[in-house]
Amino acid sequence: MTFSIGTKIRACAELIRLDLAFGAGFFLVAGEILAIGGLPPINQVLLGFLALFFISGSANISNDYFDRDVDRINLPSRPLPSGRISVPELWILFFLCTAAGLAAAALLGPLVLALVAVFWGIALLYNMKFKEYGLAGNLIVATCVGMTVVFGGVTAGTINGVVLTFAALAFFFDLGEEIAADAMDVKGDQLRSSESLAKRMGRTFAIRMSGLIFSVFFGLTLVPFLMGWLGYDYLFLVAVMDLWMSYCTLNLVRFRTTEEGRVQIRRLYLAWGRFVIVFAIVMILKSGIVV
Repeated sequence: MTFSIGTKIRACAELIRLDLAFGAGFFLVAGEILAIGGLPPINQVLLGFLALFFISGSANISNDYFDRDVDRINLPSRPLPSGRISVPELWILFFLCTAAGLAAAALLGPLVLALVAVFWGIALLYNMKFKEYGLAGNLIVATCVGMTVVFGGVTAGTINGVVLTFAALAFFFDLGEEIAADAMDVKGDQLRSSESLAKRMGRTFAIRMSGLIFSVFFGLTLVPFLMGWLGYDYLFLVAVMDLWMSYCTLNLVRFRTTEEGRVQIRRLYLAWGRFVIVFAIVMILKSGIVV
């Protein structure tokens, strides 16, 4: 079957998972903003964003390759199982994204390049093998996500309490999301040696554990205000986010169908991402200057 150029481009965008790649790039930029309390130099912002966007994209691409058998059951419309992208085309896109991400990181200095290269290697090893380790694999992914904020602080030259708290928030959010997503994919996981919580302990246990982790996340959101690092503008925004995400979490714990569960996971992801974007903009506006 022959596919049009437009179909191929859309398939490439799906492989990269633009929302996740954008999120990784933006979280590095958010780490820069949180570190200095304002907007860094534009070249630093662009290079940091591009480095994590493309490295995250390459990780998402390789994930589709190693998940191809599972996706034939869980997500048969994905580019590889649907035939819209061939295996050679997938790897070409993977190497292009890797090269672009490492090149952008190199322009930010050797330390950033080294950290991004390690991030890339861990992501690839996770997709190849660590994903089968269940909770240990979830912890690896969550650590990588949390480190994107730290990378921003390193790029800006400052690591402070706000950066570390947001890194911890990113860690716990992703851990809860990963465990919940595994619970939605438990049927496909029967095809591989994955030892996810849902497969070992049951879907109900996994979802409840995810809800508990999100509860830790909600508690941590108060730390920057209680420590006096951030003010009432932060408290207002985080209270709105916590209320909506608590509602979504309750619906997730009580989900009846896999599709309903995935909808709640998506809502949680969007709420967290939008909060970080809005608060970063607030910090830029409050600073009133470009550093």
